[in-house]
Amino acid sequence: MEILGGPLFGAAGAGESHGPAVTTIIFGCPAGHYLKRDEIQTYLDRRRPGGNRHGTPRNEKDKVVLLSGLYQSNHNLLLGNSTIAVEVDGQRFETEGFEEGFTTGEPISAIVLSTSKKSGDYTQFEGAEGEVRPGHTDLVKFHKSFGFVDIRGGGRSSYRATISDVIAGSVARSFLRHKFGTFILSSICQVGNLHASETLSTKLSSFGTLEGSAKYDIDQIASIESQLNDSEIHSIDSRFASEAAELIKETRKAGDSIGAAVEVVAVNVPPLLGDPLYQSLKLKLMGSLGGLNAAESCEIGDGIQVIHKLGSENNDPIRAHGYISNSHGGLLGGITTGMPVVCRVGFKPTSTINLPQKSVKKNLQEIEFELKKGRHDPCVGVRAGVTLESRMAIELLNAAMMQQAKKIDSDLSSLF
Repeated sequence: MEILGGPLFGAAGAGESHGPAVTTIIFGCPAGHYLKRDEIQTYLDRRRPGGNRHGTPRNEKDKVVLLSGLYQSNHNLLLGNSTIAVEVDGQRFETEGFEEGFTTGEPISAIVLSTSKKSGDYTQFEGAEGEVRPGHTDLVKFHKSFGFVDIRGGGRSSYRATISDVIAGSVARSFLRHKFGTFILSSICQVGNLHASETLSTKLSSFGTLEGSAKYDIDQIASIESQLNDSEIHSIDSRFASEAAELIKETRKAGDSIGAAVEVVAVNVPPLLGDPLYQSLKLKLMGSLGGLNAAESCEIGDGIQVIHKLGSENNDPIRAHGYISNSHGGLLGGITTGMPVVCRVGFKPTSTINLPQKSVKKNLQEIEFELKKGRHDPCVGVRAGVTLESRMAIELLNAAMMQQAKKIDSDLSSLF
């Protein structure tokens, strides 16, 4: 069973790239949090194919419908602008989805329909005589499933499956923001050999913090979000963003793909979340972020650069008000320190490209592979940021709930 997050807050998803829909079940959201469908839709709009001209040409609207887990007595607000309809045996059935309301503590379910499919593009991959795209899951998924696999668009291995990540992460980040003032941001910081000169970490350090603490106010965060949204690709460094966009464009024209790195940062994170060993938040974050489609590395704080340092250079000085620097990336011993949680994730070039390559058929007959049809991102890092943010939010909320679970309230022993 695949569960993202957990054990207290997590999500399960279902649906293939060219299936009818992607469905999501979110469990463990505390009762009493006011949630709006529009909040979730905002992040899905960032993730959706066709939302950025440097991504895949597949254009899905990816409108979410919420089906459970919310309630309020004002049904005019509860049941708003979303409707779901099905037609079975010539009969049409229609119902309204939830628009906004209080979480009930019960599972929240959601559905996103898939409406822009070109399933005929994938006939060259069918059956034991089907061809294998180098770098993709075609070969291992075929044999793992004994040949019973949906080959269209990568099936369940498609990046489309991350719709569930973003929906669950949107719920988590909404709760974290309202409860703790936590914000999660991401910025593309490298494309190929092109590096950003400014990162989120350096931008945040230039702002300073509130009252000598590690707290950032909403105006500071809004300023950064505005700068990110105004860039040609989602990067805090606008000059780099323009140069990287041109590099991605030229790579696409050449029929190739290119790798990228994305920095993801959470600020105003409560201290003391996580545990030292098997529930280490470092372990959870590196597994969750590093386990995303096409991710090949995940660094915390200064990451691999610490290899070049001495202990006297790497240790973050501490004063009564907190840490002076943040080489540790907000985590020590797998436990949050209250400083920004900083991760950097490296993505391989998209496996599906238009250039000839050496490969095999699924029966291992050697071939010269050439893609006949299909649509793909020339650089998966362009759309990865919002999913990384979502996965970080899920792990942070789960860790916060586990920390709270250690505090036993004696009032729970009596109902009256």
